[in-house]
Amino acid sequence: MANRLTKIFTRGGDKGSTGLGDGSRTNKFSDRIVALGAIDELNSMIGLMLTESLPPKIIKMLTVIQHHLFNLGGEISMPGYKIIQKNDVLELEEIITSYNKDLPPLKEFILPGGSKAAAFCHMARTICRRTEQAIFKLNSKDAINAYSLQYINRLSDLLFVLARVINKHKKVKDVFWKKDIS
Repeated sequence: MANRLTKIFTRGGDKGSTGLGDGSRTNKFSDRIVALGAIDELNSMIGLMLTESLPPKIIKMLTVIQHHLFNLGGEISMPGYKIIQKNDVLELEEIITSYNKDLPPLKEFILPGGSKAAAFCHMARTICRRTEQAIFKLNSKDAINAYSLQYINRLSDLLFVLARVINKHKKVKDVFWKKDIS
């Protein structure tokens, strides 16, 4: 593989603009850059989750998701570029269905917490929701791959289910919301 990052700083952004993957430039506060930052933050949070002791199957899945998020960032940084496919969305749906079938039905809302790994997963879920907002805001001005929009929506659902799966694996109870706690 050729060296892609031969120069770490370029000084090109010193005046408030940044380069996109297609060579164009945009403001650092543009909706596109905000969406890219949110995707990067989500990917970093998943990386933090991967520092925890998790089953190999979950580690592999999260690693694939990190690569998909990097691909999603590529789509956002190169307007018109599409790499996330319908299959990627369907795969998330299958994983959600598979994991959810082994969990007890919910009768109450769950508060973020339980084990440390599950708490990290809940944090990733909330970052994913904000990422989804940023991408949909960008989509309102500049069309984004419909499968990418579906993917980020399913990912937040998966992260919710996965937090419960992780707590179950670690033999830690989910934290249930209580309306009248004092």
